[in-house]
Amino acid sequence: MSFSKVTVRVPGTTANVGPGFDSFGCALGIYNTVSVAAEGEQLVIDGCDKKYAGPDNLVYQSYTAAMQRFGLPTEKSLHITIGGDIPVSRGLGSSAALLAAGAAAAAELHPEAAKQAADAAGISLNGLLLQICNPIEGHPDNLAPALFGGMTVSMVEQGVPYTVACPVHPSLNFVAVIPDFELSTHLAREVLPQSYSRADAVYNLSHGAVLLKALEQGNTALIGAALRDRLHQPYREQLIAHYDKAKQAALALGAISYCISGAGPTQLALVQGDGVQFAQRLNTAILGFTPGWQVQYLPIDTVGTCAVCVE
Repeated sequence: MSFSKVTVRVPGTTANVGPGFDSFGCALGIYNTVSVAAEGEQLVIDGCDKKYAGPDNLVYQSYTAAMQRFGLPTEKSLHITIGGDIPVSRGLGSSAALLAAGAAAAAELHPEAAKQAADAAGISLNGLLLQICNPIEGHPDNLAPALFGGMTVSMVEQGVPYTVACPVHPSLNFVAVIPDFELSTHLAREVLPQSYSRADAVYNLSHGAVLLKALEQGNTALIGAALRDRLHQPYREQLIAHYDKAKQAALALGAISYCISGAGPTQLALVQGDGVQFAQRLNTAILGFTPGWQVQYLPIDTVGTCAVCVE
């Protein structure tokens, strides 16, 4: 059985979560929706900049990669419509969301072929989609939570991505501080050193391991000590104007910890309790020195990528 049109919803994500550089990720309650229909006479892509409305579009790339993995030819006529709220180049997983959407749309339109491919690989369908998308994205830290939902820890071994779910205490919430400018991942990686000391490597390894258990327990004191980093944040903070002021404002209001989301420039305050009220208070504080920024409560999404309409 196959269908002719599907709409999928994909959450935004945050990567790294402090010490988990290129490995930790968490799905957040901000979403894109992507519709893919086998119709018309050519490839048509709506809802994005015209320069991305062609075969190099990430939704189309992952869709065609999935079809190839399923052993099916890509339809010559596709109409792709992209919409939603995940801002581009802000550290909230916009590219991973598009890739997850394209592969998931292919699976929803051709469920039998997708199931056969997943069964042949001996993995879940989302595990297969992660394998399909990871070579395009380059790393699974955003892709895994976008597909599975929740918080995940991922790795790549001999070219194969693996991911595990990590529980987060229900009292914990994220509040995003979203600047009014973009920051390319390329630039954010360019400022990182080529090598690190053994001390810094051990620091991040130990802090990341402790952080996972602290997040599960909701141990705020332990989270505050463990959600620290030496591999990427000290170098990327200099790319984000007013970062120090925003961090100090969040901590003064009672945030457990504060970190850069992915490559930035978005930042995250981790709070316990009412994230909505905290976001309102932080927004008032931040308006005093950078009125163009947005502060938004983003609960943890536990669903991941899902179809909202199949025809």
